[in-house]
Amino acid sequence: MLRRVLLGMSRSHQIKKAVSSLPVSSGIVARFVAGESAPEAVLATEKLVSNGLCVTLDHLGEDVTDPAAATATADAYLDLLKKLTAAGLAANAEVSVKLSAVGQALPGDGEKIALEHARTICRAARNAGTTVTLDMEDHTTTDSTLGILRELRQDFPETGAVLQAYLRRTEGDCRDLAHPGSRVRLCKGAYKEPESVAFQEKRQVDKAYVRAMKVLMNGAGYPMIASHDPRLISIAGALADRAGRKPGTFEYQMLYGIRPEEQLRLAGLGHTVRIYVPYGADWYGYLVRRLAERPANLQFFARSLISKK
Repeated sequence: MLRRVLLGMSRSHQIKKAVSSLPVSSGIVARFVAGESAPEAVLATEKLVSNGLCVTLDHLGEDVTDPAAATATADAYLDLLKKLTAAGLAANAEVSVKLSAVGQALPGDGEKIALEHARTICRAARNAGTTVTLDMEDHTTTDSTLGILRELRQDFPETGAVLQAYLRRTEGDCRDLAHPGSRVRLCKGAYKEPESVAFQEKRQVDKAYVRAMKVLMNGAGYPMIASHDPRLISIAGALADRAGRKPGTFEYQMLYGIRPEEQLRLAGLGHTVRIYVPYGADWYGYLVRRLAERPANLQFFARSLISKK
């Protein structure tokens, strides 16, 4: 119930304004968000890479309804890629793009605008020697996002996809995408979805995650296992062994600020571990979804709030 309430909060402008004004915000946000600017994101990336980790960077923002804002987001990614290249980090740092942040939600030609912005970002990423992964959002955008992915992969086959295990359709989507050259990030899902399209109970979601992992590990693509759950990480390793996969033929992904010791442990075993690093001023929706995912995150927030009073 608490998770559903928090996910509902993620789109509340009134609550966003109140939380953003709290003194605690800088403390809790700093744990999960690398900063508001590209230079801060690059500094966080440099530290992670120096510890043997890889990175995917997300310029925070979603549901853009202004064409100028969509263009500004695309330009922010181009600036970030230039800075990563100048710092010598592009080989170990890709970017994650939410299509709704680059125009997908715009009326009329939204999908076309998002596709063109995504093409521009993919071209810049390729020139920098890195890649792009398209983030997945709520279920109403899934078909649109996968359609844009297909278009992008005609020219940029290295473009990564994200699938959310809690959606009932995802096992089938995994089968469609488990082909040579396909990069697929599998996460549990972090949006408030109706029961008609998504599993609601943790046990159901975990089972769906394992079923999807089996498809990806036994497929011909490159699985990216995005989870902090120790049990699911252990199962992923067992499935990889059973499928004959060696380190480097799949990777683990975790969020910036969550289980850093486990990130280093897996990297120390020779696995590719990629950290999802968000940055930017529009951090509210991202933060609330992180709080909703794990009770421990909410407890951390509450302790921080008390300590700052």
